This record gives sequence, C-alpha cells and structure tokens, in this order.
Amino acid sequence: MSGKQTYRVCFCFQRRFRMAAAEAPNDVKAIFFKYTAANGFMTVEQLRRFMVEVQKEENATLEDAQAHIDGVSHLHELKHLTLFHRRGLNLEGFFKYLFGDANPPLNPKLRVHHDMNAPLSHYFIYTGHNSYLTGNQLSSDCSDIPIINALHRGVRVIELDIWPNSTKDNVEVLHGRTLTTPVKLIRCLRSIKEHAFVASEYPVVITLEDHLTPHLQAKTAEMITKTFGDMLYSPGSECLSEFPSPESLKRRIIISTKPPKEYLQAKDAKIQETSSKKRKDASKQEPWGNEIQSFGTKTNVNKVGCLDMESNEEGEEDFKLDQYEAPEYRRLIAIHAGKGRGGMHDWLRVEPNKVRRLSLSEQELEKAVATYTQDIVRFTQRNLLRVYPKGIRFDSSNYNPLIGWMHGAQMVALNMQGYGRALWLMHGMFRANGGCGYVKKPEFLLKDTDAIYDSLPVRMTLKVTVYMGEGWFYDFNHTYFDNYSPPDFYARVGIAGVPADVVMKKTKTLDDNWIPNWDEVFLFPLTVPELALLRVEVHEHDTSEKDDFAGQTCLPVSELRQGIRAVPLHTRKGERYKSVRLLMRFELI
Repeated sequence: MSGKQTYRVCFCFQRRFRMAAAEAPNDVKAIFFKYTAANGFMTVEQLRRFMVEVQKEENATLEDAQAHIDGVSHLHELKHLTLFHRRGLNLEGFFKYLFGDANPPLNPKLRVHHDMNAPLSHYFIYTGHNSYLTGNQLSSDCSDIPIINALHRGVRVIELDIWPNSTKDNVEVLHGRTLTTPVKLIRCLRSIKEHAFVASEYPVVITLEDHLTPHLQAKTAEMITKTFGDMLYSPGSECLSEFPSPESLKRRIIISTKPPKEYLQAKDAKIQETSSKKRKDASKQEPWGNEIQSFGTKTNVNKVGCLDMESNEEGEEDFKLDQYEAPEYRRLIAIHAGKGRGGMHDWLRVEPNKVRRLSLSEQELEKAVATYTQDIVRFTQRNLLRVYPKGIRFDSSNYNPLIGWMHGAQMVALNMQGYGRALWLMHGMFRANGGCGYVKKPEFLLKDTDAIYDSLPVRMTLKVTVYMGEGWFYDFNHTYFDNYSPPDFYARVGIAGVPADVVMKKTKTLDDNWIPNWDEVFLFPLTVPELALLRVEVHEHDTSEKDDFAGQTCLPVSELRQGIRAVPLHTRKGERYKSVRLLMRFELI
C-alpha cells in the first residue's frame, strides 16, 4: 500500500494523506543484519539459527527454515525471492515471514498436549450458558444454530432448558417464563449429534434444566437414547465414585442434570421491572462491552430485587420428588447435580465414594470465596462446580470468568451468543491445549487447599514489545473510522489473571496512519502465570465520540511462543479478521 489517499471535507475541499507501505521495524532490521552475510540474504542456516536463538524454537531444523523461505516466495510472489530463494531471504522477505500467517503466537503444531487421562474434575471445560438463545435472555429466538456455532468453536458443555410444549404432549427448549420463542428438543439433539465432534473429539456434556412431568421425562429419555445410541455414556450405577477421563470418553455424549422439581411459581412483573433497568444500564456501555469488573468489587445485585431464574435450580425439592421420576430418564444421568439441604458448607462437602456437580450463580460464588475458599478448591478436586451468570444479565452479558477458574471451577458458563471482554477471556483460555475444549488445571489447584493469591512472589516477567499493526486498510471501509482523515490508532495490552497480576497498559496514539508503528515495550510481572491471559486490543481515538473498536485477541501466557510473532486480531464476536494483525515480540525474563 503506497501513494496518496483523498478525503472530502464539506463540499469543495479535499485533504490528501500520504500512504506508506509497511516497513520493517528497526529491531527487525537490526536482527536481520546481525544474522545475514555481506550479500544481504539470510541463508537457510542463518534463518534456523534465528529461529533457535530469538524465536526460542529449540528443535527448529533446516527443513523448517527452508519451508518458511519457500512459503514466503510462493505466497507473496516476490520475483526477487523466487529467483534467489535458494540463497535465502532478503530483508523484505524476512519481514514478510515474520508478519505472515506461518508465524503465529501459538504453536499450530502443538495440538492437544495436556495429560488427558485424569478425571474430568481436573480440567477447565469450555462451557456455555443457555446455549440455545440467539440473543437476549428475554425475547430472542431459541434455535439450534447457536448450539452448532458453539460446538464449532470448541464448546464442550451445552445447556438446554426443557419444558412441555403448549399441548403438554412434547418437549421444547426455551428460556422459561420469558418471551423467547421455543425450538423443539429433538432438533437440538440431532444438531448436537451432527456437530459435537467437528472441533474436538473430547466429550460433550449436555446439562439439562428439567421442567418436565414424568411422562415427558420418559419421552425425553427415548429421544436421547434413539438420537445418540452408542455415543451416549451411561455408567449404569446410581452415582459415580470418580469421574472418568476425557481420553476415555472421546466422542461420547454425557447427560448431566438433577432430579425434577416442581415448576417455580414466579412473578413476571419482577422480570419486566429488572429488564427495564438493565436496558437502561446497557445503554451506558462501550460498544464492545465495559471493562471487565474485578471480582473483588461489590455488586448491587440484591438491591435490584430481581428474580434469579436459576437460583433454585438445585434446591431441596430434589429430594422430595425423586419418587416421581421416570426411571428410564434417571438411568441416562451420568453426572448427577444437586445442592441438597443446608447451606454452602453442606453443599461443598466432599463425599469419599460419590462425585457430583454443584451449580452456583456468579454472586453466590463471589460471596462463598470470602469464607469458603479452601472448601471450594477442595471440592473441585473431585467434584464439578458450574458457575452461571446472575439473573439480571438479560442482555446476555457476562461476568469475569477468572473468579471461577482461580478457585478450581471447571464449568464456568458464559453466554456465547453475545460479545465483550469477559467472553474474549473465555476464547483466550480455550485456545490452549489445541483448542480441544479441555484445559488441565494448574497443579496447585489439584493438590493444595490453600490457594490464596495474596502476597505471592513474582515468578516470571513477560516482556511484550508492540511494534506495529496493519490490515485495517483492507478489512474496513476507508471512512469507517473517520470521514475526514486516516485513523488514529492506539493499542491496549495487559494481563487478566489473579488480582495481583491484573493490569492494562496503553500505547501512544498515532494520528492519521493506517499502518501504526508504536514500537513500545511493556513489562508484566506474573505471580500465577498458569492462569494469566494476555489481552490485546486496538482502538481508534475519536475526539467527539466514543473511541472505535479496531480489533482484539486474548492468548494464554502459558502457551505463548517467545520471539517476534504475527498476532491476528478478531472482531467483537471473536471472528478473525482477514488481514488485521499486529507484529509483537514476547520474552520471558
């Protein structure tokens, strides 16, 4: 990209801006000349040395280096590289290699590399909330399309709320006591069967929130059995004594629910009142979602007076209604859910010969961690803990998932149909381990019970250099950011993780430039690198309105490749841009 770009001002004036082509940063030039011979070409051996010494790819071979040279020559059709690729890369070719698709921040060859033979309770599991909704929690359509999209992204836990249809003779999926339009259960089940293992071979858990009569439970059991057949995991015992491993459950479907309960007698007025307030609050948000709220911050949930639609989902009525269950339905339940009687201390009791799933709302967990941190961690070493959004999130917004992960919760359920910073963290966490939807928990959450994150020593420092970015000129309309001039970009870089590690930093704003060259360095001391996620955002500064969103990504620090990398950016919904990317360098010091 070079030449000039013209913007029209009013009706009779024009502004022209010089358009420069992307140029290698000074660091890249210095590294190139350090490794190259006098003839200005980086040979295969020199490129291999660069990959080992700077990129920290210790096992890089001459064949790997030659493949990069051949890739640059072919993809960019550079005549001088085609003529001289046997001699190596010139500076332009070296820059193209560094800023190309073959040099991502996560290793594409790594794939699944965590130990997958431990019990399910030893993993964070990619979990959706109300997986069937296409939009908000009150009036959007219910469909199998969001379920399909979630499975293709790698989500491994799908939630279905099942209710009788209007004639009480069949089963539908919908968000009860709202204006959401239903979808047939059988349609959702068939879509799950077809798409469950497109992105990952590891098991899919279907959590059912059951509002059915015994007759419809039996009908549901028949639908599930006929749809999934041998794919269905049915242990046969009343309750598991230990969860099986993801490896042993490859390509299996697991049903998790609780015994049925009576329908909740709720007042719709409370829903409508809270919905109105929430819509007003939502209008204050940034277009890409508010900054992630710290989980130490007090909320006003109890002052709203809302009905938490799932607050009683595992209450005492479980025990009262066991006698009314359809036995064929009960036999399908592989992972039993339920709170039982008593309070939080009783709910978190670990039983030596029985494992189960417990569900807590985000505010229940926030309150519990103040008193029961050790009990929660101990509980999640053998049992499953699911955390779900509070009832007033009618706009399908989300909470900070780190509050669940740092206390060992495996199923941190988020609304996948929306977008925002909390969901970007979810995307980042599950880019780890080959994107299979299961991430092994850190050892300290599996062995210790004193997982307290205050006053921990710094274990490593992540040094991040933000060199430059490009691609907006190709992926956006030229007046998308500003009608009268090229965009004014700045980048935000930071860490999401335990409270001591959380920080966001900002580059300077570069005016009127489609290819910003920030060349800024940031240091991030990390106390718990296993739970740290690198956050990257780009925005366009606007003096008269809110700054425009220009891309984001989130990456697990534990799997970041050191060295100079091309970092693709994504849309607010997590879809990768075709061209937009940053050139960054990562070093562990």
